[in-house]
Amino acid sequence: MRLDDERESTNIDDQRSSGGGGGRIPLRIGGIGSLVLVLGALYFGVDPRLVMSLLDGGSASAPSVSQSTSQDGLVARNDSQKRFISKVLASTEDTWGTYFQQMGRTYHDPRLVLFTGGVKSACGYAQTSVGPFYCPADHRVYLDLAFFRELEGRLGARGDFAKAYVVAHEIGHHVQNELGIMARYADMNAPMPEKGDNGKSVRLELQADCFAGIWAKRADDSKGILQSGDVEQGMNAAAAVGDDRLQKQAQGYVVPDSFTHGSSAQRVEWFRRGLASGDVKQCDTFSVPSL
Repeated sequence: MRLDDERESTNIDDQRSSGGGGGRIPLRIGGIGSLVLVLGALYFGVDPRLVMSLLDGGSASAPSVSQSTSQDGLVARNDSQKRFISKVLASTEDTWGTYFQQMGRTYHDPRLVLFTGGVKSACGYAQTSVGPFYCPADHRVYLDLAFFRELEGRLGARGDFAKAYVVAHEIGHHVQNELGIMARYADMNAPMPEKGDNGKSVRLELQADCFAGIWAKRADDSKGILQSGDVEQGMNAAAAVGDDRLQKQAQGYVVPDSFTHGSSAQRVEWFRRGLASGDVKQCDTFSVPSL
């Protein structure tokens, strides 16, 4: 990626020294309360894996991220990654700000919170094992840089653009929030399951993938940020976090009825659609009968 000359965003909160992973706030909700919380998460765009992690004490179906001790050069590497993330975030701000202006709307920049181990958000307390997530209640993206080690290692998605795709996907959720899609999603009364390979949660997540593709196209059209191999890295990252691949790795078999984010093929396809079109109208995952 060509980001050397790009500005860094000022909308980053670095909480890595706050010791958030040293303890956790227990959340005890049982029976009907658990069901209501999970459905509420789906309605308001909170990653259901986050809620399940809160309910069962930290165990989630999301990719687990190993917690490692301090290593030589780790701090320097993380600072380098922070600068990279801040440039990607700035690029999303510029891209979506311009696009919203063209639509006659105003884009409000989100904030991105870096944390280590665990973090408090307006959506609850989350540990690193949940993975990156967006909280619509406080308009913040939360990211532990340890996730990138997992992405490069166990998940096999390497390269700068793979990391950029992760950030752009979470920003895609903020765009959904800004456009009022999350509010409309919460009010949907169509007989559509919450989960499953055509469920509401999957449609929301695939649209965020499509929005990530829109950012990549429009940022490249305006500033030429993409280099040879970047698109392939993005496709590989999208495939690496497909529900089918993660389930296959974790338990040896796939349960499509439990999907919350979409299969590898679906995630690649909707990212590709955004990248090819650069048009939010081509990302309407809720209007197609089958994904």
